Amino acid sequence: MILNKDVRPDRKIYYIGSLIIEKLMVNPGQSVDYLSIYEGLRKEENITSEIFFLTLDWLFLLGAIKLEEGVVSKCF
Repeated sequence: MILNKDVRPDRKIYYIGSLIIEKLMVNPGQSVDYLSIYEGLRKEENITSEIFFLTLDWLFLLGAIKLEEGVVSKCF
């Protein structure tokens, strides 16, 4: 059996991505400013801006979100 040695799974982009999608699910059909999402996550999870923007890029590449003029909206 292979054990995961990751001691900080809360710093992974898939976890942060789930939090971003959760924030987008609160307001269905509406776009949300990415800075307001970042501020909310920073207060709750104390994440860095680098991890946040890397996660936004990852979600965009997956096709889960759209980024247009500073606002984020979900694609599903």
